[in-house]
Amino acid sequence: MGTDRPDEEELERRDHDYRWLSAAAGGLILIGTITMKLIEEWSWVDSFYFAVVTATTVGFGDLAPETTSGKLFTTLYIVVGVGLIGTYLNIAFKRRFNRSSQRSQRAS
Repeated sequence: MGTDRPDEEELERRDHDYRWLSAAAGGLILIGTITMKLIEEWSWVDSFYFAVVTATTVGFGDLAPETTSGKLFTTLYIVVGVGLIGTYLNIAFKRRFNRSSQRSQRAS
């Protein structure tokens, strides 16, 4: 009563959400890598690099799709990826912050 600590059920829900988002973010990068490898015929490293840089909105511009299929896929990938990666990073940082503040509270 009167505590800001989440109950066990809430912690389990947060862990479930985090695991799901981790898998979805990893899957998104994997799909982006494989798709760009197949469509643009880039190396695996270039395809992975493009998938990560695009999904995280860094977008250096050093690689860009040249095929119509690659451009269309990238458009969809950006729309889905930015939301998914943004949500994942938000949850991951909150989780890390909550754990470090719990540790410092226990140490006090």
